[in-house]
Amino acid sequence: MEKRCKLCRAEGQKLFLKGPRCFSDKCSISRRQSTPGQHGQARKKSSEYGIQLRAKQKTKRYYGVREKQFRKYYNMALKIKEGKTGENMLSFLERRLDNVVYRLGWAVSREQAKQFTIHRSFCVNGHPVDISSYLVGPGDVVSVSDQGKKKGILKSVIADNSSKNLPKWLEFSNPEHIEAKVSAIPRREDIDLEVSETLIVELYSK
Repeated sequence: MEKRCKLCRAEGQKLFLKGPRCFSDKCSISRRQSTPGQHGQARKKSSEYGIQLRAKQKTKRYYGVREKQFRKYYNMALKIKEGKTGENMLSFLERRLDNVVYRLGWAVSREQAKQFTIHRSFCVNGHPVDISSYLVGPGDVVSVSDQGKKKGILKSVIADNSSKNLPKWLEFSNPEHIEAKVSAIPRREDIDLEVSETLIVELYSK
């Protein structure tokens, strides 16, 4: 069993860490509902802290970020006067370049999106960006770089995902689907992660 599949089973839901496998019959969460490990079938009672920690771990794994980065987004969200802290934190995570690339269908997983980004496969406003945590904002144009257009695997992924539904805050700006515009700040209803972000806020507020 792959390590990433175990992460999904540990959280009890799909985190879409394996790309196409997550949508097939091979998906481990579809075949085995129990948590991994020898005592995975046993029911475990969680404390308030445990439930809050689980929400944080699930969100970190979903977006593929480490604790230091995750805490950074929480602190950034705290400084915003409008809206709810938890929702603002998720909005920052959604606007990471690797996540945007994944949402656009230019990668089969966020992990692959990170690899493509590191190898300068994408541009933001015409400039190559190799930082997967780069935050885009309304009005920014994300496109496949000249270097990215030469990569057969990237072209294949884009072709296979050309009919993928986009979240409302993103829109393609050319017919070949190799350029897209960030039209708005992502709202909570635009984010398909099944987690109670208020639990994360409660955890960090202690």
